[in-house]
Amino acid sequence: MNKTFVACFLGWTLDAFDFFLITFVVARIAGDFHRSIAEVAFAITLTLMCRPLGALIFGWIGDRYGRRMPLMIDVACYSALELATAFSPNFTVFLILRALYGVAMGGEWGLGAALAMEALPPNKRGFFSGLLQEGYAVGYLVAAVVFWLFFHAIGWRGMFVVGVLPALLIFYIRRNVPESQTWLASRTSSATRVKRSLASVMRYAPLFIYTVLLMAAFNFMSHGTQDLYPTFLDVQRHLTTGTIASLAVIYNIGAVVGGIAFGALSQRIGRRAAILLAAVLSVALIPLWVHAPTTALLALGAFLLQFMVQGAWGIIPAHLNELSPADARGTFPGFTYQLGNLISAGAAQIEATIAKTRFGLPNGAADYAGALAAIALVVLIAVIFFTALGYFVAPERRNDALSSRA
Repeated sequence: MNKTFVACFLGWTLDAFDFFLITFVVARIAGDFHRSIAEVAFAITLTLMCRPLGALIFGWIGDRYGRRMPLMIDVACYSALELATAFSPNFTVFLILRALYGVAMGGEWGLGAALAMEALPPNKRGFFSGLLQEGYAVGYLVAAVVFWLFFHAIGWRGMFVVGVLPALLIFYIRRNVPESQTWLASRTSSATRVKRSLASVMRYAPLFIYTVLLMAAFNFMSHGTQDLYPTFLDVQRHLTTGTIASLAVIYNIGAVVGGIAFGALSQRIGRRAAILLAAVLSVALIPLWVHAPTTALLALGAFLLQFMVQGAWGIIPAHLNELSPADARGTFPGFTYQLGNLISAGAAQIEATIAKTRFGLPNGAADYAGALAAIALVVLIAVIFFTALGYFVAPERRNDALSSRA
């Protein structure tokens, strides 16, 4: 495993770690700021809504100036904003900081995925795509461990202080990561590169629109099954902090293994075939995931569902970079990914709202299980539909080199 890939994996892992810290403390933040859970969940929505802006800004810089330096700047930005969140004096400032964090978070994936995929031979992209994407699940897992070990001692503000640690990655990138050779080979003048990048996106408008819709379904699938799940375990199942953290570790181990397994499988049977298999199996697992009668079965359901959901996601870094126009690879994958995030940004807030208004329990409490199950079913069907539609939009290129020519 080369140092470039390690840096890109750690960048995405630590980005996800910073993002998921908030999902464990929604109820606590709500209590401190005297807000509802749905109102605090809007902070998650806001972060996701701002990610496309970061993807566009940092992707444009990446296509113009290379992948390496913008990646370092991006890591510094999201780490600093995570630290600032810890000192939010009120809810308004808290929301502003989460929005700015979303801009920084949005820039990391596109730069890291392009840098990593351009450094790999075609026959290894499937496996390493799965491994790279599951940096997201590893980040979630690390956030769960930090919550488990330190929350009672440091509170929710202290957890955001811990979130500054990813800034240390900058030193590793500076010392060990060279610029993308594919980008270097395609260098022309700065102005020409930018025009080519933007023109490529416009020239492939149908592919661009399709990819955004596919990513909307994928992001709704991911955030719809992850972001409010700890709140469900806390508020509806009344599990302890340690048990919630333990379950989060278990289902994120499932996510990591699933992403790697399906990423590798996609190299053999095709990207779309592997995604469809994972999505269909996910549908069958929904009842066990939220309605299991015991904690042990709940853990099994969560492990298996995230194995499938993140299994499908593990294919995405390779698939998007293979679909991308070569001269817009810094912009196209990350921007389409994050525009999908924009469309699906309200997942947690929608679930929190309909859990109370549409799926309320007889005692008046919110039914998070019903809301999570309904959203998961709808978005998995959408993933299946848009993935299958892709066969008619663009051919797969899993065995092609990511050359400097479009």
